[in-house]
Amino acid sequence: MSSDSSDFRPSNQILPKLIIHGGAGSSLKGKGGADAVRQSLYSVIEEVYLLLQEGATAQAAVVRGCQLLEDDPRFNAGTGSVLQSDGQTRMSASLMDGTTQKFSGVINTARVRHPIDLALFLQDVDDRILSDYGSAELLRELQVPLYDPTTDLRLQEWIQERAGNFDKTMAGVVAEQELVSDNAGRGTIGVVALDGQGNIAAGTSTGGKGFERVGRVSDSAMPAGNYATAQAGISCTGIGEDIIDECLAAKIVIRVTDGLSLKAAFERSMQEAHTHKRDLGAIGLDATGAIAWGKTSEVLLAAYHTGERIADTLDMATGMQVSAV
Repeated sequence: MSSDSSDFRPSNQILPKLIIHGGAGSSLKGKGGADAVRQSLYSVIEEVYLLLQEGATAQAAVVRGCQLLEDDPRFNAGTGSVLQSDGQTRMSASLMDGTTQKFSGVINTARVRHPIDLALFLQDVDDRILSDYGSAELLRELQVPLYDPTTDLRLQEWIQERAGNFDKTMAGVVAEQELVSDNAGRGTIGVVALDGQGNIAAGTSTGGKGFERVGRVSDSAMPAGNYATAQAGISCTGIGEDIIDECLAAKIVIRVTDGLSLKAAFERSMQEAHTHKRDLGAIGLDATGAIAWGKTSEVLLAAYHTGERIADTLDMATGMQVSAV
């Protein structure tokens, strides 16, 4: 037997798979921007996939991946979240364990570093989705240190929008204003993992659309934007209202459950979304280890690990596209 056992897995285990995203939206500006996004995504992929290799559950891997992406101010989740029309940061996140088929999440939470941590805690209680007031009470109950996720760049972005009376129709998916031209893209983040025992989990976190009406609810804390069963898991990104109208994550998972391949489920769902003129993207994987992604938006900021290599979606052609490995 070789002394190198890094590829050894017991016969009852399967090869873990992982895919993450950092948003979708309008086209990236310049190769330098794409390279910066790629570096951010790959660093998360490398750390989280190592956890899966070491035996972490899909749920634990998803939570860690979301935490890392929430900490990266390049993306619109956690630190660096966009501000709402009143200048406040409110974030939403959800987690779904495909094995237990439990969904948990928080809507419009504030003053917390990792909204995904609240979603994780709620996995094991009876009341599993909390709004702003409930999540604030939970933070106090758990004695989580208060944290301000606002960055100077987001504050300046809000000041510029306020001067223009908030006339942007889409701010928080991929920001490409001159103010942030050195940041190629930021958006809703998501992680979907398949662990060595065949369990699937999905997590999604966002700062919202940006400059929206106070109280607006995104798809990220709904099964429309984040959904997993034993058969497949999906995380969505893009315009939340478009994702909700398509009920995209649950739709793709149900199609897989009903017998379509993951790629075919993506193709049918994205074609429908394209016909309806939606602006969105999604990533996912299934119990066979297939990985897929698709978009109707111009770009999808995603990266994945097949078990053998890391790759990304940053060079996808513009317009509606679906791919799988």
